[in-house]
Amino acid sequence: MATGGSNKAIFAALAANLGIAITKFGAFVITGSTSMLAESVHSLADTGNQGLLLLGGKRAARDPSPTHPFGHGRERYFWSFAVAIILFTLGSLFAIYEGVHKLEHPEPLDSPAVAIGTLLIAIVLESYSFRTAVVEARPHKGRSSWPRYIRTSKSPELPVVLLEDLGALTGLFFALLAVSAAAVTGNGRWDGVGSLIIGLLLGVIAIVLAVEMKSLLMGETAAPEQEAQIRRLIESAESVNSLIWLRTQHLGPEELLVAAKIEFDLSLDMPGLARAINEVEARVRAEVPIAEYLFIEPDIRQAEPAG
Repeated sequence: MATGGSNKAIFAALAANLGIAITKFGAFVITGSTSMLAESVHSLADTGNQGLLLLGGKRAARDPSPTHPFGHGRERYFWSFAVAIILFTLGSLFAIYEGVHKLEHPEPLDSPAVAIGTLLIAIVLESYSFRTAVVEARPHKGRSSWPRYIRTSKSPELPVVLLEDLGALTGLFFALLAVSAAAVTGNGRWDGVGSLIIGLLLGVIAIVLAVEMKSLLMGETAAPEQEAQIRRLIESAESVNSLIWLRTQHLGPEELLVAAKIEFDLSLDMPGLARAINEVEARVRAEVPIAEYLFIEPDIRQAEPAG
């Protein structure tokens, strides 16, 4: 299930984007600004995206079933990937199309003051949403840089909201510059330029999100420090001679599958071996609670062939 921090950031973004979308669309009706139309569609798509993130968190919380014995944690990755696709199609492609159309058929803006006022209000609301996402993400980020956090986070919601809000804020500033330039010069092509830049920006963000979510959907290993911790816990167990190999894979942000082939003390009988395996599992789960599924295979390390 999405964490409380993730949900708080999602709800803040949903409320902000819904209010912004309505405000921007009203301004588009009054001004006829293509940048405003692109921004209103962008905010409407973002509102739907937050709904998909909440849906993914709810569906991921379902209990394991016969057809999904390892649970439904990857639902969160799937719906986050869907968000990237929607951001690209409804946000980027639409804004680029409108920008090109405006460049070919420029029209003067009506009531540019309304558009500028609307954008300033939207910047305030979007800044609140972005600040909420930053505050909620900072404890998870730790000492990592923000780009590294986006690339390595196994929880998709906060990175998605962060990138969406960052893209929205940047797009708003570009829209403000474009509308202002169109109002000052009387040249409607500036409005088209703003829409085109917003579309390209959203496209880059959507591609980054799609690449990261695809990697999570396909199954990523545990973080290097977490895998090293699991390795240390196994190798330091009293009955373990050596760890032959270790494999990990995230089934969801808070569900980790761990498979290991281990050489145990060769003097152990069958009951002793069973106790040793249970001890290793208990050690790992005590220190790494997300290691929900552990599969341990006893084996004997083969001697290296003579050179």
